[in-house]
Amino acid sequence: MKKWIPAGVVCVMALWIFGELRPPLDKDFGFTQFARLPLTAGGRIVPMDSLARNSLLQIREKQTLNTEPWKGWSEKPRILSATEWLANVMMHPSVADAWPAFRVDNPDLISLLKLPEKDLAKQSDGKHFSWNQIQPALEAFDRENERVQTVESARRTAYENAVAKLHRRLTLYVRLKNTVQPADAPDWPAGLAAYEAFIPEGIAAVKAQQAGQPFDPAVFRRFAGYVESFQFMSRLESPLILPPAGSAEWRRVGDVLLAAPRDGEIDRSLRDYATMAGALAANHPSEFNAALQEYTASLVPAQARAMNKARWEVFFNRMEPFYHAMVLYILAGLLAVFSWFNLSETLRRSAVGLIGLAFVIHTAGLIFRMVLEGRPPVTNLYSSAIFIGWGAVLLGMILEKFYKNGIGCVASAGIGFLTLIIAHHLALEGDTMEMMRAVLDTNFWLATHVVAVTVGYASTFVAGFLALVYILRGVFTKTLDADTGKSLARMIYGIVCFATLFSFVGTVLGGIWADQSWGRFWGWDPKENGALIIVLWNALILHLRWGGFIRERGLVLCAIGGNIVTSWSWFGVNMLGIGLHSYGFTDAAFQWLVLFVVSQLALIALGLLPARLWRSFRPTPDPAAV
Repeated sequence: MKKWIPAGVVCVMALWIFGELRPPLDKDFGFTQFARLPLTAGGRIVPMDSLARNSLLQIREKQTLNTEPWKGWSEKPRILSATEWLANVMMHPSVADAWPAFRVDNPDLISLLKLPEKDLAKQSDGKHFSWNQIQPALEAFDRENERVQTVESARRTAYENAVAKLHRRLTLYVRLKNTVQPADAPDWPAGLAAYEAFIPEGIAAVKAQQAGQPFDPAVFRRFAGYVESFQFMSRLESPLILPPAGSAEWRRVGDVLLAAPRDGEIDRSLRDYATMAGALAANHPSEFNAALQEYTASLVPAQARAMNKARWEVFFNRMEPFYHAMVLYILAGLLAVFSWFNLSETLRRSAVGLIGLAFVIHTAGLIFRMVLEGRPPVTNLYSSAIFIGWGAVLLGMILEKFYKNGIGCVASAGIGFLTLIIAHHLALEGDTMEMMRAVLDTNFWLATHVVAVTVGYASTFVAGFLALVYILRGVFTKTLDADTGKSLARMIYGIVCFATLFSFVGTVLGGIWADQSWGRFWGWDPKENGALIIVLWNALILHLRWGGFIRERGLVLCAIGGNIVTSWSWFGVNMLGIGLHSYGFTDAAFQWLVLFVVSQLALIALGLLPARLWRSFRPTPDPAAV
């Protein structure tokens, strides 16, 4: 019976994941179809679903909106999809403005904005607020933000960082509100029709004013008001939601409205969006769905390719491969750790099965991203975290195949989970499939360099994680016997050899690419120095081991040092904001990087404790001597 338990566990989790792939059923408004509409944002074709998810992640740090966050789960608060939230922001902002979409958790900033503290009676959870709650204090906030922008980012306090972050979120929200229509338009279909009918009269007034002839000032002012409103929409650089017309470029609503007097008519796709906006505001699902169908039909066949890409990206978003893989890694890691304490082969095999399932999902997500981007697996910090985790899981599975002691499982699950958590936080910065910088979008040498050096990162982390397992099991448990210790040391040594090879090859390939792109093989750039330090550190470990300067425990401590070196080369140099390689600069990671380095130094100190203080190395009292 026990031999079927691992297969049963894997089947249950697989069914859960496949069940998540079903598209949601729309009760009234066709938000599922709306989510598949293509547009251009961040320099690439994306579906409305991706724009919604990425925007809500930046504003609320989640991909769904809880409109009643003060309620507990037992009270069943109303949860909206990102697409439904975005549709209302763009086409019915008077409703969206009342939803607590903004996350503000800095006490000083909450005080500046005069936002309500946590009070269930007043329907406030103390950290999620609406535009309507923030808007009255915008004047004071703008003054404070002007001051904060003069402070160098590296010198900002937590409060000042919170101000800068909220400013980015508010700017994004205003941009979205002015994507389909002017945010203050009470009835956009009627307003659009009025503007179209007024164009001849307005143009006549402008021409008369320019020629010095008599004109109606009221007509001139009204037309100027239209122009000013549409120029504001255009300056916000909102997403380009209107398909090309006579050119290859997608267009903004503001730009099309400004061009209408010259073109002589209103774009058909703009009319469809206006009809959708009016139907949503009036709560007429049938009219909304009819306009949506008409607009979707108008995209065929000219935008069939964009629609197909958008449809597959929506499927990828719904699949959430990295979230599901992260859940499986957690469960597998727990089963593998528990297997050490009762030596249960069933738990270990269940962990192996779950990691195999998670690895398949992780791989599928990685390949899906590559196909959608049309790029190598690593193009930015987010994708590097995904790929490092993938490589580490693969190495851990290989170790488990040979040693069958659960250590490879724990390494795979631990690093897989940690790297996907890092990727999740990096996703809060915006679109993770953004267009590559021109200098990165070059040739074969770049692709091979990035893949090889990232495999080197992953391998060094695996060695360091195995060293953590050695110390934690040795100091706090009695499960690190002599055979297990030797097995771990052999694993670490083998992985360090592997890491040295790939980090060296990746660094050399990077030099070849740099020579072709920048005209020099090596320039002592911070990122180049970091890659070289990884090579030298791994080579140092091997030489210390070969020369007999370190033994089993020394090898373990040096491998943990590799975690510090690699984390600095991966993230630290990007935070300097200098050099040709600082493509993923992010302030948010600095605190976590410091905490990680401190934790690794603490573990090294723990590993330096005398052997008599390690539980696994303490001599067992002789019962006969008592």
